Amino acid sequence: MFAPPSSPHADALLSQQWIDNPYPLCKELRNLTPLAAVGDSGAHLVASWELIQEVLAREPDFSANLTGVLYRNDEGTPDIFDLSSLGANANVIATADEPDHSVHRELLQPRFKPSLIAELERPLHVWVNEALQPLLADGGGDVITLAEKIPALVVARLLGLPESDVDYFQTWAMMGGDMLAGEVTLQGLQFLAEESERMSNYLGKHLDAANAQIASITTIDNTSDSIMVILADGIRKGKINRAQALGIATVLFGAGGESTAALISSCLLWLARDPEMADQLRQSPDLIPCFVEEIVRLDPPFKFHYRVVRRDCELGGYQLRKENRLLLLWASANRDSNQFEHPDQLLLHRKHPKSHMGFGRGPHFCIGAVLARLEAKVVLQQLLASTRSITFANATPEYAPSIFVRRLTRLKLQLAPKGTD
Repeated sequence: MFAPPSSPHADALLSQQWIDNPYPLCKELRNLTPLAAVGDSGAHLVASWELIQEVLAREPDFSANLTGVLYRNDEGTPDIFDLSSLGANANVIATADEPDHSVHRELLQPRFKPSLIAELERPLHVWVNEALQPLLADGGGDVITLAEKIPALVVARLLGLPESDVDYFQTWAMMGGDMLAGEVTLQGLQFLAEESERMSNYLGKHLDAANAQIASITTIDNTSDSIMVILADGIRKGKINRAQALGIATVLFGAGGESTAALISSCLLWLARDPEMADQLRQSPDLIPCFVEEIVRLDPPFKFHYRVVRRDCELGGYQLRKENRLLLLWASANRDSNQFEHPDQLLLHRKHPKSHMGFGRGPHFCIGAVLARLEAKVVLQQLLASTRSITFANATPEYAPSIFVRRLTRLKLQLAPKGTD
């Protein structure tokens, strides 16, 4: 028996309603059909905490390789777009299976140790202050400029890219989810292909420079050198090849930029919606990390990630065929009432605040989670400490037109700086 449809309308996941507010459909799926087919596309939504946990534990059945994405075809129906036609590398870090995944993660993990990430807090305060001052002086504005600039600067620091290039490559850091947005047009594909080539050439130039830098060095310190140097050393030692190194850098470039920008902007949106919460965090800034954790749970930057069915098998009592795709709905699992008490409420005193799937789960848990939390914390600390109030300006918040990433592209707020009437 095959899984029932996800909705009477097969393209529900491709609708504007899903982009603006995915949670009603998530709730319907959890309650009625936690494994659901998306039309005749071969894609399936996995909506419950329990089923997602099972998928993550069954790598022999389900691959993390990103070989195709759900989109609306020329006939207007859901289909799978084959990424191999674009030469996409489906086997690097976040989308790699074993043994490659462990090799890639082992290369990078030392650079993401919490003690090393903590060293970024001081420059983060400087960057946030510089980005915040114009907004405070103007009494507010579109805070997306702040939300996007900070992660781009952090990515530049980690990869060893010039800080002066941030304005040049900031667009690349925000386009990682565009291919997974669900609306893939010929014009859009051409733009993405051209920009991806520019990004690859840019990163390749810096990778080659890192390779030249280490030519006479015997030992590389994975805890202090830039990630470009670490990747170049990985190539030299035969652990990865150049294409994999560029793929890893590209994933970090996009994931580290777009996902953290999404998290920061969601935090700011929730504060503007709830002035009492903002005042509580001003009075008790030690609760800011708990607030960030709840935003990751309630509004995860990525609504889902893909898995590919490796072989005919069953899940949740239903048959799956080889090459079917699964969409693991983090956004749904994080509001599963079988896992969370009062799942739709923001509660600052949950017993296990980090027990969610907002950063993924299992071996593919986000390698930059500690860093994303720190970036959001510093932004909120400075913004709350500098203002009396944060309210909406006369403009409706807008989300990126993507079924995959939940990232605001417009969020105009009024900021009342402290010390003003």
